[in-house]
Amino acid sequence: MARKKKQSNKIVHFLVIFLLMASGIYYLGLNYVPQKWYETQTMMPNQVEAYYVNQWCTSDFGRKEAVLWDLTRVDCLAKDYAIEFDFAKKWAESIGQSLYYSKMTGKKPAVALILTNLADYRYVKRVERLDNGIKIFLIRAY
Repeated sequence: MARKKKQSNKIVHFLVIFLLMASGIYYLGLNYVPQKWYETQTMMPNQVEAYYVNQWCTSDFGRKEAVLWDLTRVDCLAKDYAIEFDFAKKWAESIGQSLYYSKMTGKKPAVALILTNLADYRYVKRVERLDNGIKIFLIRAY
């Protein structure tokens, strides 16, 4: 009798651990995996933001550091987009700037998030949750 009880306790223990692990993997999947594939460029890690702007925003793509009438600067003013570059952990700041530049220029808002490690994909998910028409570009710098 005692042997059966120990064996059933082991089975219950295994099932509980399995369910906790499965729910944890599901939770991580919800938080770290972007909803769709974004245009991504791989660039050299450990650089300043200006490096990534210079590499991405070439003269045939757009205008770097475009100055607006109120003396604010758009990181990259392309044909269709006003793009704000920032490191992924500063995602909220980049969204606010992009929306402002979009309003001031009449172009669509876009952000280029610089990912410095794999965990930075959680910030991409935060931008996705806003679902306000902001185009997302990713720069993989790790």
